[in-house]
Amino acid sequence: MSATAADTTIIEPAGAERPDLDKGLGGAGTLGFGAAILATLLYVAYSVYSDAAAAGVHATAYLPFILLFIALLIALGFEFVNGFHDTANAVATVIYTNSMPANYAVVWSGFFNFLGVLLSTGAVAFGIVSLLPVELILQVGSNAGFAMVFALLIAAIVWNLATWYLGIPSSSSHTLIGSIIGVGIANAMLNGKSGTAGVDWTKATEIGYALLLSPLLGFTVAALLFLAMKTLVRNRALYEAPKGKTPPPTWIRALLIFTCTGVSFAHGSNDGQKGMGLIMLILIGTVPTAYALNRAVPEKYVAEFQVNSSIAAEALAAHSGGVAPPVDARKAVTSYIADKTLQPATVPALGALVTNIDRQVTGYGSLAKVPAAATENMRNDMYLASEAIKRLGKEKTLKFSDTEAEGLKTYKTSLDSATRFIPTWVKIAVAFALGLGTMIGWKRIVVTVGEKIGKTHLTYAQGASAELVAMGTIGAADMLGLPVSTTHVLSSGVAGTMAANRSGLQMSTIRNLLMAWVLTLPVSILLAGGLYALLSAIF
Repeated sequence: MSATAADTTIIEPAGAERPDLDKGLGGAGTLGFGAAILATLLYVAYSVYSDAAAAGVHATAYLPFILLFIALLIALGFEFVNGFHDTANAVATVIYTNSMPANYAVVWSGFFNFLGVLLSTGAVAFGIVSLLPVELILQVGSNAGFAMVFALLIAAIVWNLATWYLGIPSSSSHTLIGSIIGVGIANAMLNGKSGTAGVDWTKATEIGYALLLSPLLGFTVAALLFLAMKTLVRNRALYEAPKGKTPPPTWIRALLIFTCTGVSFAHGSNDGQKGMGLIMLILIGTVPTAYALNRAVPEKYVAEFQVNSSIAAEALAAHSGGVAPPVDARKAVTSYIADKTLQPATVPALGALVTNIDRQVTGYGSLAKVPAAATENMRNDMYLASEAIKRLGKEKTLKFSDTEAEGLKTYKTSLDSATRFIPTWVKIAVAFALGLGTMIGWKRIVVTVGEKIGKTHLTYAQGASAELVAMGTIGAADMLGLPVSTTHVLSSGVAGTMAANRSGLQMSTIRNLLMAWVLTLPVSILLAGGLYALLSAIF
């Protein structure tokens, strides 16, 4: 059997057959698929309308809401493309081991992607957002803010579609982060600054390490797990390719379906959050009254916030060095976050900002009672204070005691409760977009993962080893709030098991994977930066 669009021929054992990849969803399935897309779009429109009405927002001009709907469509489109681009990571092994028919496997994977998004923590979502330039986050409703969102989403979609069309498994996480860096660099240069000033390079480096190390980890651990399995589990059937279209023994089949389920769930939980963070920026920029602050915090929030603010203000006062706070405390704190340079006025400025936020929260008595005119400014002050506290914790010259550090951390949690939230409808919309996306367009990359990485047919043990490692790695990254590439972990895991089994690797495919890995960041940076410059001139 020849691998599609590749010169290398897979060496198949007698009786092995290529799985049937041409069965679609059927008439009823296609109808249900279309109905689900329509229902999701109507649900999004209704949710935005309901939230805006509840917050007292009434449409006086249609253009902002048209831009909002277009931006939401593009954001959900990114998650949809992410779904079918990354489906192969979960389903290739169960399909090529005959554990599940292809058309059932993609629906199964889509459902657990859906669940993964719904049950995600949100930590990854805001980790991605914190990479964006602080001045654009604070003015996300401006023309520059819209240019930022459109540029990074369109760039990410374009690169994802290009690599999907070529059947190359590339990283959606890599692409989105490259797009964010591109926007940050372009924004800095358009404002007369050095390109390096537009990105939080500390956070970018942290995420870069996660993206760099995850495929190496996938390759190595999957290879070691496969070798350990060969040593400990001496069942010959586990290390043989499927016979015809016969499914594997029950226990092996259960293991493979379990790993497919786990990777699908972990993928939804990690990758789904990237779209959530961007959708929240869109909502904050267009309907700040409804989405800038979490108006659903519990009643005890204000009392707890007052206590936490007092503790934080005392800790900052103890390290102010006797310097009086500047007249414009917000500007000083913004400069500190943007320039990453601690000035004598930074700590007293942050202390003044903390006191001012506490005064506002106490004065209104509840976040739900904050008037529309004050909502955006309060949210920005809270965001600035949270980001500044996070950065101060890394300053070696400020020696906070354990008690002071804990107090600042607790206060930051209170701030984040008010500003870093995701409405249920956003989770549901992203879950549908990602879940439905897994059910179409999956064949190109499934063929690459299933046929073009190794020179022999994927065995049960190889599939299980690669999936177990992918599931564990992505799940751990999700708990740590780090985005990782499901694609890189799984495809490198399959390659690791092939190398461990001495099956041989198809070097043309490996070169394509490495090329995509190397090019994704620079291409997405250039695409997003160029689009941002163009859209900034148009808006």
